[in-house]
Amino acid sequence: MKDIHIVLVEPEIPQNTGNIARTCAATGAALHLVRPLGFAIDDKKLKRAGLDYWDKLDITYYDGLDDFFAKNPDAAFFCFTTKAPRTYTDVVYPQKVFLMFGKETKGLDEDFLYQNAEHCVRIPMRDTLRSLNLSNAAAIAVYEVLRQRGFEGLREDGELTSRSW
Repeated sequence: MKDIHIVLVEPEIPQNTGNIARTCAATGAALHLVRPLGFAIDDKKLKRAGLDYWDKLDITYYDGLDDFFAKNPDAAFFCFTTKAPRTYTDVVYPQKVFLMFGKETKGLDEDFLYQNAEHCVRIPMRDTLRSLNLSNAAAIAVYEVLRQRGFEGLREDGELTSRSW
């Protein structure tokens, strides 16, 4: 069973979901998609962004947040939002963790965030900007969890094979 889970609640842009799927494949994280989705799963933009990694993914679909929590009743989750007072690096993530992100245009529902304020974290950024791109935020989040775990299970070596860079 996977320990790191990325949850996208009502994602709207197929390229972002495809990029996040690629991040999941590269890190071993599971991907959870909460409907409604702003695109069809067979959208060519989605598949192009995920490249040829779709067969390496663990994806689960849900019919809304109630369905997600019914199927994951004990989920240790963290909501990524620009509205949280605590940053994502202030948290020590549990072994099995669900990293939740809302739709690109609105984020997670404010009532949901208010009801779960102790689970909310943010990625610091300049005051003059609205938010980061969803796929970038998801990558930052999953790699923080992995960093805290010493990048366990990921490739530990690298080798320069060319001087052309």
